[in-house]
Amino acid sequence: MEPIPFIEAQLQESAQVMARIRSDFPAAILAAAETMITALRNGHKILICGNGGSAADASHFAAELVGRLQRDRRALAAIALTTDISILTAVGNDYGYDQVFRKQVEALGQPGDVLIAISTSGNSPNILTAIETARQQGLRVIALSGRGGGAMVALSDQALIMPANSSQHIQEGHIAIIHIWCALIENTLFPE
Repeated sequence: MEPIPFIEAQLQESAQVMARIRSDFPAAILAAAETMITALRNGHKILICGNGGSAADASHFAAELVGRLQRDRRALAAIALTTDISILTAVGNDYGYDQVFRKQVEALGQPGDVLIAISTSGNSPNILTAIETARQQGLRVIALSGRGGGAMVALSDQALIMPANSSQHIQEGHIAIIHIWCALIENTLFPE
């Protein structure tokens, strides 16, 4: 395919995903934000995990909650389980890569906390084991997925499944929702 038509097709597919999110997802986006708002109001924290681009989204989300999205305010308790290279490599080496998030949930998760599990396929073994541990420890689980949602949907309390099959468009939907969540959380907990 020629470059310009390819670019136009990619932008069209992205726009179609965003249009579906706009029409079909507002209630689910709000419900998930309310779950996080309740947890944060009650002194709990948000744990976030994902692989690859989803790991970057996990870090991005935690940074927006601890720092800020739109305005100066008190920091919010959020931890990206994707960023401590010593934990990731030690647990991966000693227990296997499928345990790298589970062990952190086991160590850090408390009843009332929320786990945000991000996977474009919904079938990442290390995400699934983290979700199972979170459920056993009394955390609420919110899944961000695509491609039909995969196995993580049935294990989660709430799931937002992007209407796309390509990783890049699934991730575009995820980051749009993450930014909306951050804005809803800020606007609710820190009204101007």
